[in-house]
This record gives sequence, C-alpha cells and structure tokens, in this order.
Amino acid sequence: MTGTIENATMIKRGLAGLLVVMIIGAIFYALSPSPVPVDTEVIGEGSLRVTVDEEGKTRIKDVFVVSAPITGRVLRSPLEEGDIVESGQTTVAAIEPSPPPFLDLRSRRELQAQIEAAKASVDLAEAEVKRAEAELDFAEHDLERARSLSKKKVVSERVLQKASIEVETKSAALARAQANKILHERELETAIARLTGPEEDSPNSYAQSCCMAVKSPVSGRVLKVLKKSKQIVIQGTPLLEIGNPEQLELVVELLSADAVRVPIGAPAIVSAWGGGDLTAKVSRIEPAGFTKVSALGIEEQRVKVILDFDPAGLGEALQRLGHDYRVFVRIIIEDLQDVLVVPLGSLFRVNDSWMVYVLQNGAAALSSIKLGQRNTEYAAVLDGLKKGDRVVLHPSDRITDGVDVVERAQIN
Repeated sequence: MTGTIENATMIKRGLAGLLVVMIIGAIFYALSPSPVPVDTEVIGEGSLRVTVDEEGKTRIKDVFVVSAPITGRVLRSPLEEGDIVESGQTTVAAIEPSPPPFLDLRSRRELQAQIEAAKASVDLAEAEVKRAEAELDFAEHDLERARSLSKKKVVSERVLQKASIEVETKSAALARAQANKILHERELETAIARLTGPEEDSPNSYAQSCCMAVKSPVSGRVLKVLKKSKQIVIQGTPLLEIGNPEQLELVVELLSADAVRVPIGAPAIVSAWGGGDLTAKVSRIEPAGFTKVSALGIEEQRVKVILDFDPAGLGEALQRLGHDYRVFVRIIIEDLQDVLVVPLGSLFRVNDSWMVYVLQNGAAALSSIKLGQRNTEYAAVLDGLKKGDRVVLHPSDRITDGVDVVERAQIN
C-alpha cells in the first residue's frame, strides 16, 4: 500500500517536471530569433551584354535650307511637305519686288515740292532749248551769208571760218540744252515715282517677267515649308528645307561620361520607333560637348553620337521612318560570353567595396567581391564568388553576417 502511494507521488513529480521543462522550452523557443526569410539566386555562367541606353532621333544626313536670294515679296508656296523636287527643275519659290512703303504727311509734302521744283526745272530747260535753237538758226543764216559773200570776194576767209565756228558752237549749246532738258524730265519722273505708295500696288503692278523663280538645289523631298503664305522677306530668309529621306542617320545625345566608353563602329539596336528592332553602328562622335538641362533641372554635359543604319535591315522601315522621328537606341559596348555573373539586386556597398551575402549552412555570410562590366541586371564577377554559390537578393536591414536565414520557397 505504501509502495503504491510512493509510485503515484513519483509519477506526479515526473509529470510536473516534464511540464516545467516544456514550459521553459516553449519560452526559450518563443524568445529565440527565427530565421529570416530571403530570396536567393544561384551564381552561374552566362552572357553579359553591356549597353549604353538613350533616346535618339532620326535625321536626314544632308538637309538643304533654301533661302531668299533677294529682298522682296515671296508668293504663296506652290509646294507641300513631302512633295518631290528635282534639282534645277522644280520651282520652290517665286519672289516679286516689295511694295513701296507708306508715306507720312511731311514726306509726302516734301516729295510734292520736289515734283513742282522738277517741273520748273523742265520748263527752264525747255526755254534754254528754244533759245539755243534760235541762236543756232541765226548762226546758220550768218554762215550762209558769209559763204555767199566769200564767193564774191566781199569778205575774207577768216570771216567765213568765224561764222562756221559759231554754228558749231551753237549746235553744241543746243545739244547741251536738250540733254539738260532730258535730265530734268528724268528727275521729274523720279520724284513722281517716289510719291507712289502701297495703295497704288495691285496684282497687275508688275510684269510677269519681273518675278524671280527660285529652283531646287537638289533632288529629294520637301521636309518643311518655313514660309507658306505670301509675305515680305529679306535676303537670306529661310524659305523651306529639302532632303533625301533615303539617307537617314541617327543622332543620340549621350552623357559625356558614357560617350567616352563608346568606340567608333560599336553596334547598336534601335527600337521603340513603331516597328521591329533595327540595327545600326556608331559612325562618328562629335569632339565638342554641350550643356543641356534635364527634366529635373540638372545641368548635364552631353555629346552627340552619330549612327548609321544597317541598310540590309532597314528595308520597309525606310518607307515609314522620317526626319526627326523619336527612337530608343542601345549601343553595345561589350558582349561577353560564358562569364560568371551576379544579379545587381544582391549587391551593396560597404565603404569602397562591393559586398554580397552568401547562403552557407542556413546562415548569411558576408562576402567581398570584385566586379567587372555590368548592365542594368547583372554584373561580371572577377573575384569573391564561384559557380554554384547562392546569394541573397535585396537583403534587408534584418540580414547581418551570420544570421540564420531561410529561403521563401521553403516556407510552409
């Protein structure tokens, strides 16, 4: 009986101890840190294409700007954008003389006074002509009389010569008077012409032959009509732009830090123009940069990079692409094959070193690595990782060296 009681007591004590142990274990488990769930990726070999990406635009290689050769009134353009023109054959613009300017009251009165003065000068010149004619007529009669008397030996030879010289002198005086009259008549016409105002201008004011026809300097298509309507232009005013749409190229404005990485002849992929991808290559990098303000108001040094389309792949796109069309260009700097790559999402900086967390025995181990070329997704690993290593993607502030982690795919 006593042994039975003792056994029961021992069983109760054992159960109580077990309960205490279970409670302590539960408390320890509750207070111990749980593994941090993470996303991981296995390091392996692959291809790595390094590109410089930027928006660009198409342009015709040689754009010719036709300007007004003289100052005048250009007539309404006979052409529209897209019209075909032939070199030296197609008339691209016609220019006629400008209408006279308006005259204020004082200028008009001054010109009217000049007209009256010119009329008076003409009248005076006519009187001089009449006097010269009368003197010449009198001198001719004296010459005839001297010749008649000379034949009769009544006057000397000297008198005859003097009469002849007098006729010549009076003839010259008449010619001078007539020329002076013509001069004053032209001055009168000039004064009357200066009084002409724009109110006297009309479509029939000029002869058809007075208009200058401007011919196209090259064959191609009209890109822009800069002066569409009839208007006054000065010499050198741009009238329209002409180019050959089949001679397209690309211009991309790269940051100067990116431009120095681009070699001449680098291949490029052209996309986002409304069709499939096209190929091109870098043909020229301009030696001078320029300052451009970004959308955020930041001043940037940019350099223009010129690319030529691959004619073999252009084909039908040439019929749809035009001048100043927007495209997206990816210039290939490096195209590496079979290199060890690491996702950029696993990288972070510690001082001047690139670091990653490598999954080792269920814990995150901090590792320093050395990188090579990179693109927007991956970077080439030169040292610090090997094929098959599993790295933590996008490590949070909960991840530290040696902390236990568990992959999300393994969470039940």
